Amino acid sequence: MGESRLKAEQKRKALSLECIEPNAAGIDIGARSIYVAVGVDRVAEPVRCFATFTEDLRAMAAWLKQCGITTVAMESTGVYWIPCYELLEEAGFKVCLVNSHHVKNVPGRKSDVSDCQWLQYLHTVGLLRASFRPDQAICALRALSRHRAGLVEVASIHVQHMQKSLTQMNLQIHHVLSDITGVSGLAVVDAIVQGQRDPQQLAARVQSRIQADRETVIKSLVGNYRGEHLFTLRQSLEAYRQYQKMLADCDREIEQYMRQLPGKGGDGNQQAERPSGAKKGKRRKNQFHFDMGQELHRVLGTDLTLVPGLSALTVHTLVAEIGSDLSRFPNAAAFVSWLALCPGSKKSGGKVLSSKTRKTNSRLTVALRLAAQALHRSHCYLGAFYRRMRARLGAPQAITATAHKLARIIYHLVTTQTPYDESVFRNEEQKQALRVQQRLQKQANRLGFQLVPLSH
Repeated sequence: MGESRLKAEQKRKALSLECIEPNAAGIDIGARSIYVAVGVDRVAEPVRCFATFTEDLRAMAAWLKQCGITTVAMESTGVYWIPCYELLEEAGFKVCLVNSHHVKNVPGRKSDVSDCQWLQYLHTVGLLRASFRPDQAICALRALSRHRAGLVEVASIHVQHMQKSLTQMNLQIHHVLSDITGVSGLAVVDAIVQGQRDPQQLAARVQSRIQADRETVIKSLVGNYRGEHLFTLRQSLEAYRQYQKMLADCDREIEQYMRQLPGKGGDGNQQAERPSGAKKGKRRKNQFHFDMGQELHRVLGTDLTLVPGLSALTVHTLVAEIGSDLSRFPNAAAFVSWLALCPGSKKSGGKVLSSKTRKTNSRLTVALRLAAQALHRSHCYLGAFYRRMRARLGAPQAITATAHKLARIIYHLVTTQTPYDESVFRNEEQKQALRVQQRLQKQANRLGFQLVPLSH
C-alpha cells in the first residue's frame, strides 16, 4: 500500500509544471483592500489582506521582503494598481503587470483569496506575460498628455453649448462662420454677451475674408434674444476660455517634461536642426503652444512630421505612450502586432477560424488610424495606397492597412535614425503603374480592343 502511494506521489510530481519563478507572489487589487499570496512554503499564513492606505502598502512590501519575495504579479484593475505598482517598484521588486483578460481564474468559486493564489501560481510556473510599461519619465509625460486630451474634450463640449445657445436664439451664425471659436466668431459672441443687439454692429466685427456677403452676415445676426439662453451662452464662453487657459498651462508643463528627455546622439538640452522640408505654419486649434516638432525631432533623432498624415500631435502621442526607444520591440512586425494593426491568427485543426484584427484601447493606434484616414486626398504614395486599398477592401480595412504601413515607417525611421524620403516609394509606384497597365491590356483584349499609347 505504501509503495503504490509513493508511485502516485511521484507521478503527480512528474505531471506538475516546472517552477520558473520560485520567489513569486500574487496580488489581487481592490479599491479598499489588497489580498497578497505567497508560496505555502514561505510562511504559515500564505495569504494576507492589507488596506490600500500608504502605510499598509509599505507594510505589505516589508512582509513580502520577509518572505523572500523578489517578483510580484498583479492585474491592471482600473487605476487602483498604480500606487501599489509604484511603491513595490521603488522597494526593489520586479512587478509583472498583466492583462486581466489573460489570467481568468478556472471555473468554480471565485474570491479575492483564490484570485491572488491563482496569480501567484501562474507567475511561479512562468505562464504570465508582463504588459508594456515605459520608464518613469515617459509615464509622467503620458499622464500629462492624457490630461491634456481630457481638457480638449471638455472644451469642445462647451463649444457645443455655445452653438446650442446661439441656435436657440435663432442666430444662424454657423451658416456664415465655420468655427465660432475663431477670431470673428469670438468677437461676435463677446459683443452679444456684452449687450450688443444691432446686427449691423455685430456684422462689423466679422472679418472681410469670409466667403459670405455682408447682407447674409447681417441677416444671420438677427435673433430672438432671451435671458436664459444669454445666460447659458455667457457661462459656456467663460468655461471655454478657462479651459483654453488651462490648456496653455498644461502645454507649458509638457514642454518642461519634454526638455528633460534625453536627445538622440547628444545631451538632453541639445537642440537639433530640423531639415528645410519640415512643416511650418500658423498654429491650429488644439495644437501645442510651443514648437513641439522641434522637441520631437531632438528626442527621436528624426523628423516624423515629414511623413504624410503625421502631425506633431500624433508623433507626440508616440513619445508619450511608448517613448523614443523602440528597441523593446525586436522588429517592425512585433511593433505592429503590439499596436493591434495586423491580422489575427485564430486557427484550429489547420483551419483559419478568424483573421480579424483584435480590439485595443491604445491611444497610439487610434492616432495612427486618424492619420491614415487623413490621407484620403493626399497626393503622395501613402495617399494613393490608401485609395487603392479603399477601392479593394473598403474604408475600414483600408484605414487599418494604411495605419499598419505608417507604423512600419515609424519603426524604421526611429530605429535607423534616417529622415523620411518619398523617393524610396518611386520604384513601388512604377511597379503599381505597370500592374495597372497590364490589367487594362487584359481587359481590352478580352473585349476585342487594342490599347494604343499616346504619342508625346
